[in-house]
Amino acid sequence: MSIAACRLYTFIDIACLRGRAPELVAQQLCDGGSDLIQLRAKESSVSEICAMAEKILPITSRAGVILMINDHPSIAAELSTLSHPESTLLGCHLGQEDFFDAGHKHVFELKTQPAIPPSSINYQPSTVFGLSSHSPAQAARAVAAGADYIAVGPVYATGTKPSAKPVTLEYVRWAAQNIKIPWFAIGGINLHNLDDVLSVGAQRICVVSAILNSDDIAAECQKFRKLLG
Repeated sequence: MSIAACRLYTFIDIACLRGRAPELVAQQLCDGGSDLIQLRAKESSVSEICAMAEKILPITSRAGVILMINDHPSIAAELSTLSHPESTLLGCHLGQEDFFDAGHKHVFELKTQPAIPPSSINYQPSTVFGLSSHSPAQAARAVAAGADYIAVGPVYATGTKPSAKPVTLEYVRWAAQNIKIPWFAIGGINLHNLDDVLSVGAQRICVVSAILNSDDIAAECQKFRKLLG
């Protein structure tokens, strides 16, 4: 699936799983109609994230869903060295500070640098690379850096990032008028405010807690998909 065709971007945020197994949540998100799923494990080690991703990847691959690794391009690149079909359904998402403050200028620098140099001639770099943005200037910088998509937000205050200042619907409206690559509105989006987000031009959304806090993750995903059209 191409990023342009994606509408619903969901998360396996380890901090929100309430003891549920990541691979079980992955299956429920796929069943609910997710197009992309990001594995976010802020407090986990690289080896722990790798172990989780190895269990999740076959599930997302069977569903044709792209698995995004948060914060760790080396993990996505290493997994992509596998000569399996699912290696083309991988990617990485980074915040502005994690990318630019680390001295990177273009995503190609990270797409081609696995943690362990590939020995297989079938090696394919991660096919998707996303960057966060919180302002028009950051959006322009991310686009110039070659991001396959950008995240626009947080639109509303959100418990997943309590220190982040909401960008409001005005930034979403600006993105709809100015950003030519695929972009996803993110931050505090739920079933009650989704219509407002769509009304200012958003076509793609990221949803974290509004789905993960549900007892029926698949059913909650389906509600968002229905409203997205």
